Parts: sequence; structure tokens; C-alpha cells
Amino acid sequence: MYNDQTVIITGAGRGIGASAAQIFARFGANVVVNDLEAARAEETAHAITQAGSQAIAVAGSVTDPDFPAQLMQAAIATFGQINVLVNNAGYTWDGMLHTITDQQWQAIIDVHATAPFRMIRAVAPYLREPAKVELESGTPFSNRCIVNVSSTSGLHGNIGQANYATGKMGVVGLTKTVAKEWGRLGIRCNAVAFGYIDTRLTRAQEIQEETIEIDDHEVPLGIPQKVRTLLNQDMQLRIPLGRAATDQEAGAGIVLIASPLASYITGHVLEVTGGMGI
Repeated sequence: MYNDQTVIITGAGRGIGASAAQIFARFGANVVVNDLEAARAEETAHAITQAGSQAIAVAGSVTDPDFPAQLMQAAIATFGQINVLVNNAGYTWDGMLHTITDQQWQAIIDVHATAPFRMIRAVAPYLREPAKVELESGTPFSNRCIVNVSSTSGLHGNIGQANYATGKMGVVGLTKTVAKEWGRLGIRCNAVAFGYIDTRLTRAQEIQEETIEIDDHEVPLGIPQKVRTLLNQDMQLRIPLGRAATDQEAGAGIVLIASPLASYITGHVLEVTGGMGI
């Protein structure tokens, strides 16, 4: 399905991004694995190459203004083309609206809205120019698309996540704009909005004790155990499928919407939620 196509995935060192990378590879894609942590990116790329597919690891921060161009250049230097860009990298830094600091607000907007914008701007010539050649020659368009990861927090809001909800709704607007601007070149742009996925962002802070360093702050990942207990108690009521998704199921949603089988789907927000919110 993705034979010889090149897929770039940010934040693919673990969780949903790593699962998506491995699924893309199983369907024949060459994968460019990005992560903030070099060891994590290498781990995912190694798992792919060990399974007989092609992958490279490119570590770096998506919020670094210079990094998007470097990432695209690495993909082109290794595989010669780019077909799919998945803007997946992100984290949460929660707080009640009246307590969120300017730094806390801006950090989340930067990673969930500004970084995807810069990535899309950087990938533009590598998607648009080959598409223009195909258009002028009358050749059918190759599969080229962008997938932006959003969240039900962006679609519906969420207590304690004013910054995250704003960033994740913002990327929906970005998605629809790209779809309208680039559609004539056969370039699709869709978003995937995740619900309750079992990853380090939804596990109990007190148990996993994982953090991410943002400037001079150690930001704890996950949600407080008390909140997680409440979420689990009413899961049967909130989610028709009655459970959280695995990161493999979430990653499959990304692969699904990027697929050539979705060639007439653009500007869409695919909700991967187990039915939550219907």
C-alpha cells in the first residue's frame, strides 16, 4: 500500500507515534522517525529495520524553528522523496485556567499548533513541486498527504486543559486550511482526534513518574491518580466500546487516514474514540 513511499512522523520514539511508524513500515513505507530523545528515535527505527523495512532516526525538537528544514532534508537525502507527514509530537502541561502561566500556555501552543505549521511550511516544496509536475503532465497524482494529530480536548474542551484544547482545536483549523489550499494538487490534509488512549499522557503521574524538561521546568506527564480513577469508573458510560484504546489502535487510525484508500478524503477530522462523544 505504501511501497517506496516516505513517511515522516514526529514524536515517534514511543507510544502512538512509534506504533504508527511500525504499521506504516509493515505496509511498505520508508519511515523517518523523529523524537526529542535520540535513543527513543533510534529504538523505533531499529525495530523497523530489524523487521526488514527501511527507517532512519532524526532526533530533534519540533519547536526549534530550524529543525523542520533539517528533518525534511534528512528525509530527502536518504529516500529521495516525501509522501506523508504526520505531526504527532506533543505533551500536556495541565492546569486550571486561572492558574496557567504565560510560559505554560505558550509552550503547549508552540508544540501543538506552531510546530505543525512550521513542519507543513517546510515540507511544502517536497509535496507541491512533484505534484505540479504530475498536474502539468496529466499523470495521476501520487499519494501525498499530511496528518495532524488533534484530540477530543480540542473538539469539546476539557477541564484543566485550556492551553492543550486551544492548540488541538487550532490544528484542526490549520488542517482544513491546508486541505483547501493544496487540494488542487491532489495533496490531502486530515486530522485525527484521539480520545482516551492508554499512553504515558493518560497514565497516573504518581505511578509512572515520567517528566519532560521544558526550559527550566520538569513537567510531569500523565494525570493525577485521583482523576484517572474517576475516568475509569465511568468508562462504560462514556465510551461505547467500554475501554481505552491501545497505542497500536491509535496509530492504525493515522495509517488509515493517510492511506491511498482515503484518496478522496481531505479536510476531515477522524475521531478515534471508541465512540466517546457520539
